[in-house]
Amino acid sequence: MAESFLMEVCVDSVESAVNAERGGAGRLELCSSLLEGGYPHNPNQVVKQYVKIPVYVMIRPRGGDFLYSDQEVEVMRKDIELMKSHGADGLVLGALTEDGRVDAELCMELLAAARPLPLTFHRAFDMVHDPAVALETLVSLGFQRVLTSGCDSSALEGLPLIKRIIDQAKGRITIMPGGGITERNLQRILEGSGAQEFHCSARSSKDSSMKFRNTCVNMGAAFSAPEYGLKVADVSKVRTLNAIARNTL
Repeated sequence: MAESFLMEVCVDSVESAVNAERGGAGRLELCSSLLEGGYPHNPNQVVKQYVKIPVYVMIRPRGGDFLYSDQEVEVMRKDIELMKSHGADGLVLGALTEDGRVDAELCMELLAAARPLPLTFHRAFDMVHDPAVALETLVSLGFQRVLTSGCDSSALEGLPLIKRIIDQAKGRITIMPGGGITERNLQRILEGSGAQEFHCSARSSKDSSMKFRNTCVNMGAAFSAPEYGLKVADVSKVRTLNAIARNTL
């Protein structure tokens, strides 16, 4: 049994942030619109008042691909300034070129704007043309870690690639598996990859306290979550994942 691991929990509310810390999370990734992979989230200043663990904030101007226009880059620059002023402990971002490579020029610019905060390259990595080449680019740019599902639909399915890039990294950059990690597959992912960090949401459904409900209206697309159902980080799930990791690594 080892203690040398870190569990990052993705949260989109103050309640989830508090629950994740209570459950034993070592770091938070703060974002919203999790159905679309995460957007930047402004309550960072408030979340920091309620938790002591580091809070990393997603910098992403929209859902969809990771090829950004000049206007979207300007949004990212402004978001970086705002999150730094609100006390973010780190940032999570990424950008690609049209041919599926890491946009080194833009990332270098964003790294400079974020300095001295540490940066995670998010799951834009899972959309690259050549993961081995992309990893070397991220190492040379100075990213601290990569969040990845192994270029597959989940970290379990992408496990072979996660293992390969951890071996390739040789400790120069942290590879953090994420994507579909649950109590049922965490042990297999950690044992199969040798990862020392992992990323999860550990959420459960929670019914809204609203008594009056208009069931004819949906505020999002047809695939979005029910208006009167909330997804919140579950203390017991976080604790269970924490225990599994401690007994695996």
